[in-house]
Amino acid sequence: MRYCVDCIWEKFNVPLKRFIMKRVENEEDADDILQEVFIKIHNNVGGLMDHSKIHVWIYSITRNTIIDHYRKNNKKYEILELPEDIESFTEKESSYNLEIAHCLKNMVNTLPDIYKQAIILTEFKNMTQKELSEKMGISLPGAKSRVQRGRKKLKEMLLDCCCLEMDRRGNIVDYKHKSDECKYC
Repeated sequence: MRYCVDCIWEKFNVPLKRFIMKRVENEEDADDILQEVFIKIHNNVGGLMDHSKIHVWIYSITRNTIIDHYRKNNKKYEILELPEDIESFTEKESSYNLEIAHCLKNMVNTLPDIYKQAIILTEFKNMTQKELSEKMGISLPGAKSRVQRGRKKLKEMLLDCCCLEMDRRGNIVDYKHKSDECKYC
């Protein structure tokens, strides 16, 4: 299946701009990032293997482009950090996302130390996997493996704990604990 980049633009440009604007300081930066995103989409859409995941693929490109923007400008911005206090989220954020975020934070704390450290440094502190390998004194494939295994363990813990229903953007629209005695939430 071949995608029409113009069709992707029509469908995604407005929601992506909103997504970016929530994460950058000004509209000019948001426009630059949006342009970079669509250049990446245009250059890589032919290699997309699972066409049913185009939405996730596009938002992953967008998220990574935002991170690149902050790294390029030597700014600290921790996209994935879970805040200490819930009030730092805007009211528009789903309460389900907040509740699951608390669960994930507790789950990260129960990971074996090598995976916990890898997840905190890469996901919460925006360290690249290469930087992680240098900091921990391990090979790059070893660092990648730790991050991947840590993510896998978190996913397993979350799916063991809860049944999740997500919208097409990956936001949690409903969830249910599988047990009344969840040790994470």
